[in-house]
Amino acid sequence: MPDAATGSRKDLVDILNHYLLRAHANARRIVLVVDEAQNLAPEVLEQVRLLTNLETNTQKLLQIILIGQPELRDLLARNELRQLAQRVTGRYHLHPLSAAETAAYVRHRLRVSGATSDIFSSMALAELFHLSGGVPRVINVVADRALLGAYTQDRHRVTNSLVRHAAAEVFGRRFAPRWLPWLGAAAAALVLAATVWGMWPLTSWRFYRAVPSAVAAVPKAVPAPATAKSAPAQPVTPVAVASLATVPALPPSLQELLEAHKDATGTDDAFAHLFGLWGAHYVAGDTDPCTQATQQGMECLVQRGSFGQLRLYNRPAILLLKDDSGTKHQVVLAGLDDEHARIDIAGQTHELAVGELSRYWFGDFVVLWRPGTQIVKPLSVGMHGDEVRWLRQSLERLQGVTAAQATVSDVFDTELSHLVMDFQRQHRLSVDGIAGIQTQMVLASAVAGSDSPLLSANISHGG
Repeated sequence: MPDAATGSRKDLVDILNHYLLRAHANARRIVLVVDEAQNLAPEVLEQVRLLTNLETNTQKLLQIILIGQPELRDLLARNELRQLAQRVTGRYHLHPLSAAETAAYVRHRLRVSGATSDIFSSMALAELFHLSGGVPRVINVVADRALLGAYTQDRHRVTNSLVRHAAAEVFGRRFAPRWLPWLGAAAAALVLAATVWGMWPLTSWRFYRAVPSAVAAVPKAVPAPATAKSAPAQPVTPVAVASLATVPALPPSLQELLEAHKDATGTDDAFAHLFGLWGAHYVAGDTDPCTQATQQGMECLVQRGSFGQLRLYNRPAILLLKDDSGTKHQVVLAGLDDEHARIDIAGQTHELAVGELSRYWFGDFVVLWRPGTQIVKPLSVGMHGDEVRWLRQSLERLQGVTAAQATVSDVFDTELSHLVMDFQRQHRLSVDGIAGIQTQMVLASAVAGSDSPLLSANISHGG
């Protein structure tokens, strides 16, 4: 639009009209799409109506589409906008998707993105429909967050639990499984039935004791056989058995733990505990933690990644968490398997589901590890030294080669490159034959002794 068009409204309309006429002469159709039209003021909508007057003798030059929330319908019904409402030639109302449409919509979006399999389970799709109400915008947001949660946990399939955690982050509140109210009702019915069943013997015994005289007055039709010495009758003492169905208290949520120990989740607290797992000493002060680690023969890795990487490194780590109020916390991850994690806060150990932890952790972590040699650097073909010798002997050790049979060469040759690639392939690392820092970290964990702290060794559920 030329600078001369910045004058009156009539000048602007004339320039627009000339543009539309040129487009019409070239058989081009111009469409104006106004999104979130319910937010427009009546005065603006009146100007939109005036644009519909731009026309030739046979047809309109501009097609206008208004897209908005249901409030747009109420806005067009106002008396001052009746002329605009009368010019609306078509009205279309998009209702929320059904459960089947929601599943088809998600699968279509995934196929367009290149997915070759169903990433969302059928239960996850049902949960997504239930929590979103079938509104496409909400479906998009919750599904996107669920995919991110699956990525951080190194999972290839989104479950209904991940969808609930994603919805909790989107809406800022927790969502219980849909079967939980039914479970509560069933548990209450079961407790009631058990109580009635337990009281039945006691009720029957009381009824029997209430009519002893009537029973005694009935003459015996058949006398009892005589015995040498009748034993005195022993009174029957009723035994009351009380059955109390106890429900174990639920462990505190991670949010509750962070709130309760917010004074013990700082940087110094976390590093002091992590250093302790390695048998090292941490001093809170001016020297940064990674420098202190280097001074004690360890290396410090600060990275952003996923639970899959943490399982690969297999070393305790400091996780940076954010609670529901946005407050940052640093806790030590001391154990991890496919489904459970063990964190240490304020000297106490807490075990929780990986899904719950992923709600507060967005990928930032710090890992300590102890290299096999003093100098740590990427190793490749042509290099030599003690670092190469340690690399070769460690890889051969994993293949069952004894110390007496191990190669003493300190030259990185083609044979060693093949050993590195085999190790990288087995551990899902980048297969390039170069022993970088990540490859050396994973190798150090693989050959670590029993006194070395490992994530997989500190989880009660196995892994």
